[in-house]
Amino acid sequence: MGRYYQNIITMSNKKNILLLFDRPQEPSFMVKGDNNSVFEVPPDYLVRIMYSHLFVDFHGQARILIRSLGIGKTGKIHKVETSKPPGDGKTTLVLYKADKYKSIGPQLTNRFGEDAKEKIPVNNISVPLWHRRLAGRLIDIFLGVRNVDDLLSVAVYSRDRVNPYLFNYALSVALLHRSDTQDLDLPSFIHSFPDKYVDSKVFTQAREEATVVPAGSRTPIEIPIDYTASNLESEHRLAYFREDLGINLHHWHWHLVYPFEAARQVVNKNRRGELFYYMHQQIMARYNFERLCNKMKRVERFNEWKTEIKEAYFPKLDSLVASRPWPARVANQKLRDLNRPVDQIKVDIADLERWNQRIFDAIASGEVRTENGQKMSLTEFEGIDVLGNVVESSILSPDRSYYGDLHNMGHESFGVMGDSATAMRDPIFYRWHAYIDYMFQQFKERLPRYTANQLNYPGITVQEVKLEGGGQSNTFQTFWQQSDVDLSRGMDFQPRGPVFVRFTHLQHQAFTYKITVNNESNGNREGTCRIFLAPKHDERGNPWLFREQRLMFIELDKFKVNLVSVELLTGDEYHGSKRSQMLVDRGIDARASISNFCGCGWPQHMLIPKG
Repeated sequence: MGRYYQNIITMSNKKNILLLFDRPQEPSFMVKGDNNSVFEVPPDYLVRIMYSHLFVDFHGQARILIRSLGIGKTGKIHKVETSKPPGDGKTTLVLYKADKYKSIGPQLTNRFGEDAKEKIPVNNISVPLWHRRLAGRLIDIFLGVRNVDDLLSVAVYSRDRVNPYLFNYALSVALLHRSDTQDLDLPSFIHSFPDKYVDSKVFTQAREEATVVPAGSRTPIEIPIDYTASNLESEHRLAYFREDLGINLHHWHWHLVYPFEAARQVVNKNRRGELFYYMHQQIMARYNFERLCNKMKRVERFNEWKTEIKEAYFPKLDSLVASRPWPARVANQKLRDLNRPVDQIKVDIADLERWNQRIFDAIASGEVRTENGQKMSLTEFEGIDVLGNVVESSILSPDRSYYGDLHNMGHESFGVMGDSATAMRDPIFYRWHAYIDYMFQQFKERLPRYTANQLNYPGITVQEVKLEGGGQSNTFQTFWQQSDVDLSRGMDFQPRGPVFVRFTHLQHQAFTYKITVNNESNGNREGTCRIFLAPKHDERGNPWLFREQRLMFIELDKFKVNLVSVELLTGDEYHGSKRSQMLVDRGIDARASISNFCGCGWPQHMLIPKG
């Protein structure tokens, strides 16, 4: 089940699979989507499984405890299955089979089928889901089935049997990497789990709105821009950046495309370790740029792990699946040893220090050790990729047991940072990644300098660059904008119909750039145009030293061009350049509602700093 089927047969309407993201805690047989679609679930699938304890390694996400799905009255428990912990110590499974729906299958079919405008058949196939390494295999199972029909059957079967977050993550990774589903547009994660982005108090209002007010008369519930604190807290001045929906959705989606633990075919992408470095370096540059706009100094890297953390953070988020709030961090709290038996995580600060020293030793020596005791050189062109996999501790790391899990265990130590969907909300995320980026910069400083031939493009010169937009040349115009997001598809067991919340976020006026390029060589020349933006002065108002300013450049665009003599390159912020690896989501109008945002790239509305 773990291998790809390259010649995949597409049979059913594969878009039906996306309905499984709708209202994630409702059973699969309930009405889904705008067309009131119902899956015709086989009677054998109606056995409801309650997970009392399941410890998993969440494939690039936080290691989480799969808790009870909470089906109300449990009915008759007729079988208990228990497995011993496997040798890797990552999975312990205790299952309770509760015969909740099977006996009333015909009644359920009739009840929900009456309101259905579309019935979607689901084949009854054998699903190998009771393997004790269920969590570690779920993505592989989704990848390995032969066709879309079988994928739908396996997904329906597993949806009501695993934690909703795990199901969403595993199915999302599979859909992005199967050749027959890569063209599907995944629903934005906020539509399924708005509790990861919205103040917990909003859901009481949203339920009242959905229950009392007719669908056509509902008005958006406005969320204040400063609901987690006030600007009396200096770090809260950047809350609009850290808590932005698009930015947090981007971080979640990036780790779907580049998971650090899954089938090797999924993880082993070209330059994934280097892209791990570059994506986070660009986040840090963009965040520091925004800090300068708010008259704040650049982030101080978190390198003294036994000292007090001055920044407090109160996320004010509740997990609707776990029925508990995210923990807060008070001011001057200290990092502590991790000992969470329920998650099977036990990591001391001494472990972090030991892994940290081994990575710096590798950087200093220019080589890393492998699992078989051999040495691998950190070369000029491939070294950054190897180092990225070592620091993130992906399955591509040359020796995970030796270099450890520094980056990920750092995330696990700080509340919301343990979940890639919420990690960027906390100020400590940026201090931690300032330190991670420092590690990479130490490596890059040991590389040979670029030669003139490497940097020059003989015969090609840029004569002029202009920016137009907002009524003033060479000036960006930014402003605050409000956008609405429909939460209804993440509100389980509630009346149907849209329920909107209204967010305030940064936005900018549309702009156009014009670049005059002179080709003095003979014939056409092909090149790549990359456009960067950086602050002109540092936090003291002084001109930068270039060695410091280079870390502040944010990439705005990248595209290939064919040059003939004097060429005028024109483009706008929607130039259509390829942004799937990190950068900007070009798929929507920047002035459209965030509810249409796919979450697959850096959000367009956050492209330009506030100024």
